[in-house]
Amino acid sequence: MPVPHFGIVLEMKDWQVLANRLVAAGTRFEIQPYVRFKGEIGGRATMFSRDPSGNTIEMKAFADLAQLFAK
Repeated sequence: MPVPHFGIVLEMKDWQVLANRLVAAGTRFEIQPYVRFKGEIGGRATMFSRDPSGNTIEMKAFADLAQLFAK
């Protein structure tokens, strides 16, 4: 996971739409869209890319937003 980075948290359905659009557009990812810790506390969908200035951006979603800061 690239550090430091800026992030955004989306609803799972919105994350999937964005992931599909970025993949279809040929976006270069630092980390391809995938699901981390599926079925576990804190499980999330995530992907990393860079903006035109080279800043790392994480786009993620949780099936249950209450898990956002779960340990």
